[in-house]
Amino acid sequence: MYKTTEITSAEIASDNPVHQRLLFPYGEAAQIVSGKVLEIGCGWGRGLQLLTQAADHYTGIDKNDALIQSLRQEYPQSTFIQASIPPLTGLADNTFDYIVTFQVIEHIENDDLFVKEAFRVLKPGGTLLLTTVNRLFSLTRNPWHVREYTAEELKNLLLRYFPTVETKGIHGNGKVMAYYEQNKKAVEKITRYDVFDLQHRLPRWMLQIPYDLLNRLNRNKLLEADSLAAEIQYTDYQVTTAPAGSLDFFYLAKK
Repeated sequence: MYKTTEITSAEIASDNPVHQRLLFPYGEAAQIVSGKVLEIGCGWGRGLQLLTQAADHYTGIDKNDALIQSLRQEYPQSTFIQASIPPLTGLADNTFDYIVTFQVIEHIENDDLFVKEAFRVLKPGGTLLLTTVNRLFSLTRNPWHVREYTAEELKNLLLRYFPTVETKGIHGNGKVMAYYEQNKKAVEKITRYDVFDLQHRLPRWMLQIPYDLLNRLNRNKLLEADSLAAEIQYTDYQVTTAPAGSLDFFYLAKK
């Protein structure tokens, strides 16, 4: 029900490279976070086991009520809130030691309020851990995203509220980048037929279903072509100090 190419499943083989890429920052976060942890956009709980083990108490927020209900049953010691954000309604100022929000901000209309609210509910000295895609590595317009950022754009957004921003990236090794190049060539074979540049002219809602269908078809073909997609693991990704040249940004903003 929730296994679209945007959400990315751990159970669909062709999603594996993206799933591993999205899982990687949770392992990094688990080595950093402690105390009271809030995750904004917990989804189906990709990294919940790691975060709940590291935190004294975990709170997760997501707009999807069915997912929230399921997670409440699976993790009864944690708190789950169904809400569309921002704002973070009902959460008090200076509450959390850490906020984790991975691959979420690109879906948010009011990104300024999103960052402002994260700052508000963090305790003094608390840290926001945030990842999102690097626009420069996107292969086509993603209609599920409101916007994507360059490294400098995201840093400047965070600096509106946070006095300290540590800029990092998430990149892949040779295996990951070989898959990326395969994917790039496959996507170019599809987008060459978009002679009127409809991907940038049409409204996002009109493109979401075609994008998802073509993306799934493309991922399946890449999986069938060789075993590379199936072989990639989260250990094939690493944190870098050069976000502008990375697949994703991994920024730590301290209040």
